[in-house]
Amino acid sequence: MISVKEKVLNFVKKEIVLIIALILAIISCFIIPPDREYFSYFEWNTLICLFCMLIVVAGLKNTNFFELVSKKLISIFHTRRAVILALVFGTFIFDLIVANDMSLITFLPLTYLVLHNTKNDKYLAFVFIMQTIAANMGGMITPYGNPQNLYLYSYFNINPAEFISILLGQFFVVAILLFICCCFIKNESLEIKNNENIEIDKQKLVVYIVLFILVILSIFRVFPSIVALGIVIMSIILIDIERFKYVDYALILTFMAFFVFSSNLARIDFIVNFITNLVNRNTLLAGIISCQFISNVPSAILLSKFTTNYRDLLIAVNVGSLGILISSLASLITLKEFLKHQPRNFLKYLGLFTLFNTLFLTIIIIITNLIY
Repeated sequence: MISVKEKVLNFVKKEIVLIIALILAIISCFIIPPDREYFSYFEWNTLICLFCMLIVVAGLKNTNFFELVSKKLISIFHTRRAVILALVFGTFIFDLIVANDMSLITFLPLTYLVLHNTKNDKYLAFVFIMQTIAANMGGMITPYGNPQNLYLYSYFNINPAEFISILLGQFFVVAILLFICCCFIKNESLEIKNNENIEIDKQKLVVYIVLFILVILSIFRVFPSIVALGIVIMSIILIDIERFKYVDYALILTFMAFFVFSSNLARIDFIVNFITNLVNRNTLLAGIISCQFISNVPSAILLSKFTTNYRDLLIAVNVGSLGILISSLASLITLKEFLKHQPRNFLKYLGLFTLFNTLFLTIIIIITNLIY
C-alpha cells in the first residue's frame, strides 16, 4: 500500500509545473493583495476552448484515432527524419488555422505515439521542443494564430494585409531554422514494433471529429465558445461520460495560476516603470524582455497602453514567445505532456528548451534588425 508521503511525492513529480505556477501565483498575491481586478485576470474564452479541446482529444485518443494516424504517417513517410519533419511542420501549419495551444494539444499525443511505437523515445524532447517553437511561431502572421495577435489586431485596427506583411520575413526564417534543425536527425527507416490491427470505434470517432470541428469553429468565433462548451459537455455525457476523468484539469489550473502571476506582475510599479522606460527607448526590445517576465499575452495588453508603434510591438510579442518557459503559456502544455512520459528528464528538457529557444530568438532578433 502506497503511503501518504509517497502519494504526495508522486503528485509533486507529476505536476511539478502546476506546483511552481501555484507557488508563483501565491507569492504574487502577497505583493498585490486580491481585489476586484482579479476577476479580469482570467481569459475565460481561452480556458473554455482549452477544456473543450482537452476532452475532445482525450476522446479521439480513446477511439485509437491517433494510433491509426501514426501508423499512416509512418507508412507514408517511411524514415525517422521525414516523419519528424511532418510532425513539426504539421504543427507549424495547423497553427495558422487554430491558436498555438490548441495546435499543441492536437499534435503532441500523436508525436508521442509515433516515436514510442517505433522505439524512438530518445527523440521526444527534441521533437516536442521543435513543435513548441513551431506552434508559437507558426501563427504569428495571422490575426487569430496567437491570442496576443487577436488583441493587437483589434486594439490598433490593423489592416489585414499589413498585419500579414509585418511578420512574414520572420515566419519564413523560423520555417527554415526548423527545417535545418530537423535535418540533423539521422535518417533511418522506421518500423512499428507493435504492428497489431487497430480497432476503431467508428461511431464515437464520428462524434468526436464533429466535436473537434465544432471547437475549431468556436475558436474562429463562428459562434460563442460557451455554446461549444454546452454542446461538448452534453455530447460527452451521452456517449462517453468516462472521458471527464481523463481531462488534464491540472493544466487548466496551471494556466489560471499563471494568469494570476503574470497579471499581478503587470501591476507592480517597479516592473511597469522599467518596461515603460524601455518602451519609450525601444519598443521591440521592451516587448521581448516583457515576455520573459510576464509572458506574451499580458505583455501585449500592457505595452499597447504605452505606445502607438504597433509594428514593433507585434513583432516583439510574437518573437518574444521564444525564450524561457513562461514567455508563452503554450510552452507549458508541451512541458506537461513531456513529463507525463519522461518525468525524470525534466532538467534535460529544460536545458534543451532554453538552448534552442535562445538560439532561435537570437537569430530572429538579428535578422529583424537587418530587415527593419
